[in-house]
Parts: sequence; structure tokens; C-alpha cells
Amino acid sequence: MKIEILGTGCAKCKSLEAVVKEAVAKVGGFHQVEKVEDIMKIMQYNVVSTPGLVIDAQVKSTGKVLSVDEVVTLIKDAQTSV
Repeated sequence: MKIEILGTGCAKCKSLEAVVKEAVAKVGGFHQVEKVEDIMKIMQYNVVSTPGLVIDAQVKSTGKVLSVDEVVTLIKDAQTSV
């Protein structure tokens, strides 16, 4: 599973990155976590408000910092829809 955090480095983007890493540790298994700071790549997802969370090329959240439990739920939902 590939998880991308979209953001140019603002405080919210860094917070979401920390939340995602904690959620991945909680879920276990192998998940590729990548921070995307390139504005052109972010725009390819049609995300206008960062931070953004993308799981397996699907935009799951934009413009807010999710809780660890919310991210865990999104990861588990993405795993079951495969």
C-alpha cells in the first residue's frame, strides 16, 4: 500500500505526516509512506487545500489534520477494498 502526504512543508502537513506514521505503526504490515512536496505533483491530484492524504492513488482527505484513529480506519478500509 502506498500512502502519500501532500503538502509543501507547513505545520499541518508535518502534523499529518506524524499522524500517518503513527497510524501505520499501529496497523502493522508494509506500507510505503511518502511525503510529496512538489506542487506540480500535488496539483495532479486536484488538491487545492493541503495537507492531503492519498492512499493507493485515491485522495482520502484534504485541508485538515486527521486523528490517528481516522487514518487507521482509512488504511483498513483501503486494505479491504483491494
